[in-house]
Amino acid sequence: MVAAGGDRGSSAASSGLAFIFPGQASQRPGMASALLALDPAARALFDRASEILGMNLAEICTTGDEALLERTDVTQPALLTTCLAWEAALRNRGVRPAVVAGHSLGEFSAWVAAGALDFEEAVRLVRRRGELMEEAGQRRPGGMLAVMGLTDEQVGKACREAERAGVVVPANYNSPGQVVVSGEGSALAELREVVKAAGGKTIPLRVSGAFHSPLMEDAARAFSDLVARVPLRDPLVPVVVNATAEVVTEAEAARRAMAAQMTSPVRWTECVRIMRARGVALFVEPGPGQVLTKLMRRISAEIRCLPAGTPEELEAVVEEVGK
Repeated sequence: MVAAGGDRGSSAASSGLAFIFPGQASQRPGMASALLALDPAARALFDRASEILGMNLAEICTTGDEALLERTDVTQPALLTTCLAWEAALRNRGVRPAVVAGHSLGEFSAWVAAGALDFEEAVRLVRRRGELMEEAGQRRPGGMLAVMGLTDEQVGKACREAERAGVVVPANYNSPGQVVVSGEGSALAELREVVKAAGGKTIPLRVSGAFHSPLMEDAARAFSDLVARVPLRDPLVPVVVNATAEVVTEAEAARRAMAAQMTSPVRWTECVRIMRARGVALFVEPGPGQVLTKLMRRISAEIRCLPAGTPEELEAVVEEVGK
């Protein structure tokens, strides 16, 4: 087994620090180039993931084909491995969280970071998760829209109005004024008109299906069967989960959260508020880009969140935590 970081004991954790892991759409070409040059331990993770997947993941995440990286069954293990390699670099520099969470796919990085799930098992799980989601998107086509400028309640009402045209539901409660919805094409078209009439706007997302919606039910059943068999341990630090925005500290609760996630909305705003209520003063985002860092600013201007997806960002986090 290859560990995704160093000693995962919580005794050295900073009581006011959380790691938050980004999900799909954070990937980008070359996202692991600087990381692999910086930290030899990262190479071990990529080598192990490549062996499991039967492909050169390091190449895909450095100089590989962008179209291949965008394929859901490749994107998910590629992003998981990249995020956990940055997480390992933080831990190897003495930065350890008191609580973790992840957005959608990012929750699987959180399970590994918390010590509940082995890295190898996570790679296998998220690859199959990506395959199942891709297949579900082909069987029951759909898409996703970001709705801007409306409250959560207004988006819920808009979805209920648009349901006359087909399946459409809130999928990601990302921040106040930004909710992503999933559904069938006809229902999304109807939703655009409802949202426009309510004073909001919509932005289509480049995805291969209606994730976190009932259109993923077949995939979710198959994935639940896999999750039921995967070895899990009690997390060594609490994990705040998407489906219920609850704090999980036991293996069987983790299993239920994994199984529920694919068809449940991502309650990200609630997850962040729960972590703040637990005393988190600083959030760190290990992984490429700054998707969650930017979302955090929309949730509250008072939230302190630092990205950790470049060598310079990594050192800035180490310096900040060491103050």
